Amino acid sequence: MIFIICFLYVHVKMKTNPNSLQPAYLFVAFLVALDQNKQLIGLKGLLPADKHLDHVKDRAQGINWVTFNYVPSIIWLFDYQQHLDVILDYIAYAGLGLSCCLIVRGSANWIVMLSLWMLYHSIVNVGQRWYSFGWESQLLETGFLATFLCPVLNVSVLPKHTPTSRVVIWGYRWLIFRIMLGAGLIKIRGDKCWRDLTCMNYHYETQPVPNPVSYYMHQEPEVFHKFETLTNHFVELIAPFLLFMGRRLCIVGGVIQSMFQLILITSGNLSFLNWLTILPSLACFDDASYAFLFSNTMMQKVRDLQQEHKPERNTQLRLGCYVRRVFNVSLALGLAYLSIPVIQNLMSSRQAMNTSFDNFRLVNTYGAFGSITKKRTEVIFQGTRSNDPSDPSAEWLEYNFKCKPGNVTRRPCLISPYHYRLDWLLWFAAFQNYQYNPWLVHVAVKLLANDEGTTSLIAHNPFEGKSPPKFIRVEHYSYKFTKLGSKEAAAGIWWKRKYLKNYLPPISLKTIKPFMREMGWKLPKLRTP
Repeated sequence: MIFIICFLYVHVKMKTNPNSLQPAYLFVAFLVALDQNKQLIGLKGLLPADKHLDHVKDRAQGINWVTFNYVPSIIWLFDYQQHLDVILDYIAYAGLGLSCCLIVRGSANWIVMLSLWMLYHSIVNVGQRWYSFGWESQLLETGFLATFLCPVLNVSVLPKHTPTSRVVIWGYRWLIFRIMLGAGLIKIRGDKCWRDLTCMNYHYETQPVPNPVSYYMHQEPEVFHKFETLTNHFVELIAPFLLFMGRRLCIVGGVIQSMFQLILITSGNLSFLNWLTILPSLACFDDASYAFLFSNTMMQKVRDLQQEHKPERNTQLRLGCYVRRVFNVSLALGLAYLSIPVIQNLMSSRQAMNTSFDNFRLVNTYGAFGSITKKRTEVIFQGTRSNDPSDPSAEWLEYNFKCKPGNVTRRPCLISPYHYRLDWLLWFAAFQNYQYNPWLVHVAVKLLANDEGTTSLIAHNPFEGKSPPKFIRVEHYSYKFTKLGSKEAAAGIWWKRKYLKNYLPPISLKTIKPFMREMGWKLPKLRTP
């Protein structure tokens, strides 16, 4: 809740400078990057970013404007082929430091906010599959808008001559409108279960990373699930239009959207997505709505400053005010122009979900859960030290990941707004195949060597402190929540699972060499006790 409090605090401090809680979200995002990026996209990562950058550089025939435009990242400026891990760490540390300072101080300027935006852009654009989801673009778009609520240079908590940009306020309302309407339209145009009101019968059980509350919400009667689906349609398809219908209805719309996101936060682990979506909803409220949160002393300072800058008290505007007005007009025209393909996409029967139409992700299109998985399946990694993987007596030991279902007796995790990127992508892999997800094979190869980086991304390595396995395989299981009040539930069993088929045949470090050469990846060094 620190991000919500932070935003409310700085937003009402002064009508002329409502900063945002954007740094708080970026703090979480940079923390995830620091914890996981080396293992995911580092030099020895599962999808090394240096290979991706080299591919872009080869297509552009060197590092030039084309490479920067296609992959906007400051990593191009450094020797990433030798020092990628260090660069990724420095970017994450710089982002964490700036975000933390801004959260504590409650104020910012253009330079700091644009620096944060540029740092996170640099990560997202080399993140490949791990950073291919809508909340990354949403965080960047939200951060870009937040910049222009701040002074250019001044970092005072109550800066003078920095009136709130109405363009940015309406930009945020336009953002939450697009997020919600895009999500609603993709559902209505997508899975039939959204139209026959049965999607919520499955959602809580089959969503990427359920939490403990998901287990109980899944057990609700079907009539309640139908009510939830109808409510979802109202919030996403009708309520967004309230944001443009005057002060009172705009506030009502803001309340609806904020409450809806809080409900989503309690019912699943969707990274910082729902926390982040609350932010533009807060632009639906004016200062009078927030006044109760602040002391009389602070509010008096705000009133004095507002009185001082009334038009009749200042017959001649400062040069900076003219410059800001010109910039606001330019920003409005820019946002309007970049919104054209977004509007076209929203109106199209072939609506694309979570798409950027410019490389800097300034105005994007969003959407979520256009189709609902009706049955949950999981990929389960297993290892053995047997010399013959086909031997019926071979003992196969299971790996457990940080958050995704595996051990049926383990309670679903509660991690939002933090995010385990490997667990999330394994959910998608479960209803695809390993040929479409070569990084999954790379995970298995790393586990064959007890690779320290990869094992740091999982919760339980059965070969930790022992000789690594000789073979790894991946099995495919279906998972269902146990019934509330059943014998299984009473025994502490959260999931029932059923074997489906083999997903990845047994591999060893010897048999996998041709695949690794083809992908351009190096075999990991064997780590023994």
